[in-house]
Amino acid sequence: MSNMGILEAKRPEFDELLTKIAKYVDEYEITSELALETARYCLMDTLGCGLLALKYPACTKLLGPSVEGAEFRPLGSKIPGTSYQLEPIRGAFNVGAMVRWLDFNDTWLAAEWGHPSDNLGAIWAVSDYISRKNISEGKEPLKVGCVLKAMIKAHEIQGVLALENCFNKVGMDHVLLVRIASSAVSAKLLGCSFEEIRNAISHAFIDGGALRTYRHAPNTGSRKSWAAGDASSRGVDLALKAKSGEMGYPSALSASFWGYEDVKMKGAKLTIPQEFGSYVMENVLFKISFPAEFHAQTAVEAALKLHNEVKNRLETIEKIIITTQESGHRIINKVGELANPADRDHCIQYMVAIPLIFGRLVADDYEDNIAKDSRIDKLREKMLVEVDERYTKEYLEADKRSIANAVQVFFNDGSKTQKIEVEYPVGHKRRRNEGIPLLLNKFKENLATKFDPKKAAVIQEICSNQQNLEAMNFNEFSDLFWLG
Repeated sequence: MSNMGILEAKRPEFDELLTKIAKYVDEYEITSELALETARYCLMDTLGCGLLALKYPACTKLLGPSVEGAEFRPLGSKIPGTSYQLEPIRGAFNVGAMVRWLDFNDTWLAAEWGHPSDNLGAIWAVSDYISRKNISEGKEPLKVGCVLKAMIKAHEIQGVLALENCFNKVGMDHVLLVRIASSAVSAKLLGCSFEEIRNAISHAFIDGGALRTYRHAPNTGSRKSWAAGDASSRGVDLALKAKSGEMGYPSALSASFWGYEDVKMKGAKLTIPQEFGSYVMENVLFKISFPAEFHAQTAVEAALKLHNEVKNRLETIEKIIITTQESGHRIINKVGELANPADRDHCIQYMVAIPLIFGRLVADDYEDNIAKDSRIDKLREKMLVEVDERYTKEYLEADKRSIANAVQVFFNDGSKTQKIEVEYPVGHKRRRNEGIPLLLNKFKENLATKFDPKKAAVIQEICSNQQNLEAMNFNEFSDLFWLG
């Protein structure tokens, strides 16, 4: 008689990758001063993006408790820029949705893409809850320095997993990496053991992955702005389950037929080309100048440089050639009618047209009252998007990680502008000296959308000193941003 189809019930050893992630979260000591300093800037920038999003009803309608009256005082997580105080799972969704809403927080680009600061939803909510719970029990609250280290680890997990594993090519959205990283760091913040952390991570993979349907035509929509909040809150949920003693699944990745790799990756094995450390935070990309999908940042900068030359000649333009990388072509090269702001901020043609016409690109430029300007679609119809093989190659090179674009405008009389090429956006590590003052100004402007000048100045002063900020009780830092 054949044994085909008989299953071996013996429990296997845990998949090596699950063990590596759990050991990193549980044991690795963050010592990099560059990573800690960059994490401070990242915390400021991410909070500022969340505060700015509160201007938009499409975002705020999703915030607050899951049902009216379900707040969690006095131990709940305080949601920045609001009067909400929520249990940590719902708190993570609120913060995560805010910071991602306008597509303006940090970015990581490799084989997979994503926004590692999306994990602040889980980190903020759990850290605030644990701090307030500790105080109620006569224990010490967490320090902001602990939160910065959790951010560095979440960045590292998401970013290193993205280096060689391309989830989008099998139709999955990058927010699965947020769920994995948020599960891991939330479990550590909650005081889980190594085994419990590893169990939580196994659950995060078993969840599978959200489809990218909501990021692409013809279905592009606002879910892409709250999907990371959803993933981050799920990470908190799974960490709490692991903390309660819920079992893990050793071969969640490698199990034949039923495992993540066979089901979701079409048999491809997940790989990491380097050990986990602090590389990702040290090299993360900040979105400083424009609330736009990151593959278009340098295209917008190039178009802005052409504004004065073309603004009075828009009617005489014959064509506009945008040169980009393969990833930009695949994600944001979009023709036809754009249905909503989420559609527009993922269209490279729209993001180039706005600065050519108006000499700017701000969040309001994706709204209907601007989009109805007939000049925008007229310019879009004249645009050709081409892929440069060098741009694609250097986009993936570890010592470059460029995100190059070029824009050139051609006129009916045969004249043309220069081909304006920008290889590294202002938020790139290679432009840090130029970028950080702009990032600080962005933070100042975003604070001004919710706080009076005196309160904003206090927050800026506290955030300006690395040592003092790291030593601050996290609940006191959270209180600064709360309107309750």
